[in-house]
Amino acid sequence: MGHLIEKLHVIQAEGRGIGDAALRAWREPGRERDLLVQSLKAAGAATLAWAISGWWLKDPVALMAPWVAVVLVQATVYRSLFKGLQQLVAIAVGTLLAAGAEAMTGNTLASVALVLPVVMLLSNWPRLGDQGIYGPTTALFTLTSSPVSSLTVSHRLLQAALGAAIGIAVNALILPPVHLRNVRENLSGLARATEDALTRMAEVLTEEDWSDEAASEWRRLSHSLGQWQESLRSARQWSHESLRLTARLPWSSRAKMPLLPTESEDQRWGSIVAQVRAVSDTLTDIADENRAISAPDRQPLCDYGRLLADLAAACAARADLIQIGQSSEPRDAHTALDRALDSVERRHSALHKQLTDERSVSTATIAVLGTLLIQAQNIWYHLAPDDWPGTTPGTTEA
Repeated sequence: MGHLIEKLHVIQAEGRGIGDAALRAWREPGRERDLLVQSLKAAGAATLAWAISGWWLKDPVALMAPWVAVVLVQATVYRSLFKGLQQLVAIAVGTLLAAGAEAMTGNTLASVALVLPVVMLLSNWPRLGDQGIYGPTTALFTLTSSPVSSLTVSHRLLQAALGAAIGIAVNALILPPVHLRNVRENLSGLARATEDALTRMAEVLTEEDWSDEAASEWRRLSHSLGQWQESLRSARQWSHESLRLTARLPWSSRAKMPLLPTESEDQRWGSIVAQVRAVSDTLTDIADENRAISAPDRQPLCDYGRLLADLAAACAARADLIQIGQSSEPRDAHTALDRALDSVERRHSALHKQLTDERSVSTATIAVLGTLLIQAQNIWYHLAPDDWPGTTPGTTEA
């Protein structure tokens, strides 16, 4: 009974997830709406291909046209064209080799046994990419679905070309996909993840006692930042591919496309993440009971935790600026960023002053906190805008 209830909860959760995705697709542009549009385009391309090949032309191998069309409504126009060429080559090779084997043997079983090993090897040819599998599947369709003749072979190839033309045309002419929002979403997500990592480290530093779970949590957050960076790199590659052909189409207007954050923002957050990871590594060494370095004083570490909290607030303001983009007046976000950076400057100066007073801190604190301050200073530098009125710090390699 308990197992059944658990399954019902899983089904309910899946249902809620589907419902939420449908609601997001209806309310606002995003990944869910892009997926819906591409799915409808693929279905429409297949329907159009069948209407032309099966209903109008009444072709005996009309299946090929919708089959190819539905596959070639790809995530970008460039990919549709490139995959279409690969698929046509694979289909042509599979069809012609199957027809040749049938002509040689005159037996379907012998033809299948003869041609499949060859086309399976050819399907792994790197030039065909993931479309190579259409070689052996087409060879099987050719040998098993109808009598093999020059007429059916030519019809199969012509139907594949028709389906490819329809799939590529539908993808290019009807709401051509441009993956620019994903860059902004992933960049904002990376900024939020960085804010979360700094906030969690700051919370632990202000506590009385540390635990082994704290170091594990910092390592997990560091790994999460790496995953966000990979997602951002992937989104940037998709955006470049989206614009390779789409931006040159006469019916595409760059004025209608969402503004894309510059790649300098990727570099900015890459540098910030590298320093956050360095802070995490240093704190993990401090928390280790078998540490090779002496433990620093508690109060300076608490003060450093408040510095990290201010850096987290600056990350949050930066994330808001990324989400807002350049099309509006993000005054509140700029004000929040300036306020956070002012607080960072005050806390950094106070901690730096503590380090210069050897009477108030131990030698171990000077060594460890000096390293941590350099890392925080580098984060501060990358978070501060070029025209920030405060005293922008210089970078120092830890």
